[in-house]
This record gives sequence, structure tokens and C-alpha cells, in this order.
Amino acid sequence: MNEDFFQGYKGEALQILKKFNVRVWGVAEFDTTRGSFKGTVLPRAENDDDKHIVIKIETGYNIGITTSTIRSMKEVSYFKANYKIPEKEFPVTPNLPRVKLIGTGGTIASRLDYRTGAVIPAFSPGELYGAVPELAEICNLSTEKVFAVFSENMGPEQYIALAYAIRKEIEAGVDGIVIGHGTDTLHHTAAALSFMVQHSPVPIVLVGSQRSSDRPSSDAALNLMHACYAAGHGDIAEVMVCMFGPTSDEYGFLHRGTRVRKMHSSYRSTFRTIGDTPLATVKRGEVKPIKKLYNHRRKDRSVQIYPFFEDRVSMIYFYPHMHPDTIDALTDLGYKGIIIIGTGLGHVNKELYPAIQRAIAKGVAIFMTVQTLWGYVHMYVYDTGRDLMAMGVVPLENMLPEAAYIKLGWALGQTSDLEEVKRIMLAPVNEEITGREPYNGYLVYQGGVPEVEDFIRKYRK
Repeated sequence: MNEDFFQGYKGEALQILKKFNVRVWGVAEFDTTRGSFKGTVLPRAENDDDKHIVIKIETGYNIGITTSTIRSMKEVSYFKANYKIPEKEFPVTPNLPRVKLIGTGGTIASRLDYRTGAVIPAFSPGELYGAVPELAEICNLSTEKVFAVFSENMGPEQYIALAYAIRKEIEAGVDGIVIGHGTDTLHHTAAALSFMVQHSPVPIVLVGSQRSSDRPSSDAALNLMHACYAAGHGDIAEVMVCMFGPTSDEYGFLHRGTRVRKMHSSYRSTFRTIGDTPLATVKRGEVKPIKKLYNHRRKDRSVQIYPFFEDRVSMIYFYPHMHPDTIDALTDLGYKGIIIIGTGLGHVNKELYPAIQRAIAKGVAIFMTVQTLWGYVHMYVYDTGRDLMAMGVVPLENMLPEAAYIKLGWALGQTSDLEEVKRIMLAPVNEEITGREPYNGYLVYQGGVPEVEDFIRKYRK
């Protein structure tokens, strides 16, 4: 057989495919020491081992079969799969709201590259309709791909471009905006847009997915439907993140852009509001507010854009015995602001004191957040905190570290006057600092505890 039939396979795996005349994209039946299997033989990633043959079984999941367990296999059919979803023109339905989907890349707009085994941003926003036709029942959707990047490659340039794109769409009369975004730094972008786009008359909903669209357990379609419904029909006119609520498909959450964080590397229900409750739940046909106070949808087309960002800003996660040259290096490199993520109530070791003093003397703005995420910075309780405040380190209440980093870059993009920077940082724009945390704003349950297990059993049968 031609080598093109064995994409990515080598060594033992390649020899056994040749032995039984089974090709990549062939549907084959496997007899192994661990049972019988049937599935489509997939290409191997270039850097993978030669001890497994990967197949996609009927459920849609991929499994690897160890070559040493294979007794025989037989190709029963052959059809080279095309995993690209074709674009479809979105139908226009009278009386449905106009929603603009802005694509940036990420897993909600992606497919699996079987050559490398990597998830790549390959679907255009128009292709999303081909994958999720239910969107036509929710809104009149138009799409524009402004970037095609993984979320780790998002930054100030993209934040500012998105802010301008949002203003353009609002002035054009859309009823809501959805931004497709990778999940890894989605909360950074949500915070940036919360500061750069203020007093929007329409909902601005960032959405992603934890699992790519070719997986049976993908959350992409449901998240996108929820986001489009919230954008087109919801009354909450703020920058929000829309992702899975519980681990089931029951509903999604709408999180305020300044108080949300990704909390699990792979769970679909990874995004959580920290130190507060989500704004609302959303499902097809309903946005149900949880918070009583929020910015309501308006009919005007007025929006305020503040497209500023100074990129010479850093975050430092403090750890025991941290050396002062960490801070000295940032100072010497011309950084203008530092967010310290301190222990406890906002502490660092005394070894850092001289470096912090040198940085502040050179005009570096230094602010304190906490590693605990929940709770407030209270630097006046212990000597360490008092010493740091006396040097000029400013506590940021209960602002999340990522939101603090984004806001400091935004503040320094507007002014180099440190007193004005401090004023901007401590003046809440949209709940990045709250007067208090609600009693149910901190809930972390541990499995194995009897009362927790009893509670879980009521909801997870």
C-alpha cells in the first residue's frame, strides 16, 4: 500500500497496519486480548509513539489500542473523513433580535488536527451555524472573524481592537454581541472589556468551550446557544462570561466580567464567580437573574470606550524565600506597574523590602492582592502589611489578581501620575471591588465528608 494510507504511523504500529491491510480512515474490526473493537482508524500525531493504533468508535470517542494486544484486524469499509464543517448562510427571521458574533479563535471555533493531535482554531464563525442550526431559532446572527488565535496569544492589541469592534456594532444597531474566545485567558479579556467598554446599552457576552466541537461531550453548541440568547433577549447589559453552570446540560451561568475565573483545567463547568454569586442563569428561552443590581438594557446607541493599556505591567506570585532580584529585574527593565499576589492578608517576606522600596522610588506602581482569591487584603493587621503600606504598596481590597493586572495596565495607559493611578485602581468600575462578600460567595465543598456526600446524592443520582 501507498505510504499515504498510514499518516503518522511508524514502527510496530505501521507494520501491523500493513500486515492486515488496514488503512488510515478505514473502518476496521479488531480482535485483541482485551476484547473486540470496531472503529475508524485515525492518523497519528507526528510526535506520538509507535505502540498504539488510534480509532474513533461509534460513540464518537477516540481510543488507543496497544499493538501488542492485537491478534487480528479487518478493514470492512473505507471513507476518508472530512472534519471541516461547511459554512451556511444564516437565515433571517423577522422579529428576532440581531446578534453579532465576533470570532477570535479558541475551542468554540476549532477542530482537531489529527496530523499533530492538536486542537487548532480552524472554524470560521460562519461555520458555527453549520454546526449549531438551532441558533436560527434564537436570533438573526451575523458573524465576523477579527482574530484566529489561541487565547494565550490575546493581549492589549486584541483587547483594544475588540473594544472598537464592539462600539462599531453597537452604533450599527445590534441587539447584542457575542465574542467567541478560548477559555484559558477568557477572564482576562472579560476584565479588559469591562474597563474599556462602559455603559453599554446591550449585552456583551464572551463564550468559549472546554471541549472541541468534534467531541461528543463538547460544550460548544450549548454554550453558544446560551450566549446568543443572553445577548439577544437578556436584559443584563454588561460584559459577561457565559459558560456551563453545573456539570450537566441544565443551564449556563452569566458571570460578571470582573469577578470570574477559570477554576478547572478540563471540567466544562470550569468558570466560577469568585467572592460573589453569578449574575444569572441562562437556558434556551430564559435568562433568570440571580443578582438584583445590574446594568439594564437600553434602547439608545450610546457607549463609552476607553481603549488604553500600558503593557509594561507584571504580576508576581509571592512564594517563601523569594529573592529581591525578581522585583529588581522588573524595575531595571522599565516596568511601570506590579501586582503582587501575596500570602494570607497580603504579605511578602522581608527580603523583598529593599527591592520594593527601590521600585517605588523609581516610580513603579505596586499593588497587593491575595493568593486565597476569596476574601480581602487586610494589610493593617500584621507588621508586615503595615510596613509594606508605609513603603507605598496599595491594597486592592477583594480584587482578583487577574482583574487587578488588567486594570493596572488600563490605568497606566491613561496616566503616569501615581496618585491618579491609585485613584483609578480603587474606584470600582463594575464590581471588581465590592463592599462585602455575600454569605454564599464562598462555597468550596470537599468530597468524602458525610454531609457533603448526602448533599451531592440529592443532585447526582
